[in-house]
Amino acid sequence: MLHNGDLERRLTDDVLTGMTSNPTIFQKALAEGTAYDAQLRAAPPGLTLQQLFELVETTDVRDACDIFADVYHRTRGEDGFVSIEVSASVANDAKATVEEAHRLWKTVNRPNLLVKVPGTEEGARAVRQLTTDGINVNITLLFAVKAHERVIDAYIDGLEARVARGQPIDRIASVASFFVSRVDTEVDKRLEAIGGDARQHEGKAAVANAKMAYQLFARKFSGPRWSALEAKGARVQRPLWASTSTKNAAYRDVLYVETLIGPHTVNTIANFEKSFVTLTAGIQAKVTQLQHSTV
Repeated sequence: MLHNGDLERRLTDDVLTGMTSNPTIFQKALAEGTAYDAQLRAAPPGLTLQQLFELVETTDVRDACDIFADVYHRTRGEDGFVSIEVSASVANDAKATVEEAHRLWKTVNRPNLLVKVPGTEEGARAVRQLTTDGINVNITLLFAVKAHERVIDAYIDGLEARVARGQPIDRIASVASFFVSRVDTEVDKRLEAIGGDARQHEGKAAVANAKMAYQLFARKFSGPRWSALEAKGARVQRPLWASTSTKNAAYRDVLYVETLIGPHTVNTIANFEKSFVTLTAGIQAKVTQLQHSTV
């Protein structure tokens, strides 16, 4: 997509305004193709699997950021973002998350980058610090409204900390990735086990949960506290509906797209992720293959 013109076509024909990446996407590409072979062969010797992965992902994400640069500038920093994800191994370590996010931000070195941070309690602490530091953050894997509130508060706290330092906040962007379809996957199983009239509620919990998250968003980004930041150019932390492909064949494939259209929302319309272990296994298999082919 980055090199055959397909991504540029999607920007013009499909009005695509942003892009995300995750370890599983790279694992699939590494396992099924040869697109990265030359890059991995040319990599400095002695790099760890994590370092090899970061070499691959930061190069691709930087190239994608450049393709979306026109969207970013045309919308004055509203759209045109590309996300890159910190390692799952730092999900419960705020300090390590901040350090890794800074490294990725510096390596990619593009204003339309979003660094994905998991929505754990430690992740929320990292969001506050990263926002204070002026780094765009995508908080991912949110399922509960309470967790959503925690990262909204962290973002607002970070903006206020920048204002207190006399630093600008008008170009800082953030999204909160609230996951949708998998809520129905779990709730539907429980409703099916209950049986009877309970089954009439199948396929409804995920949208209801997302709508409560949106109501929280509307409350948080209004009132005197937010107005003071907005007056200085602050942007809302947009709700991003993630995992919006239906997992139940009986549901319309756009169920979670059409029902969640609203002001300031983003929809990735994509499947998401397996564990980071899958990624390292894919990297290891590719490195082993290249070593044998070189010999």
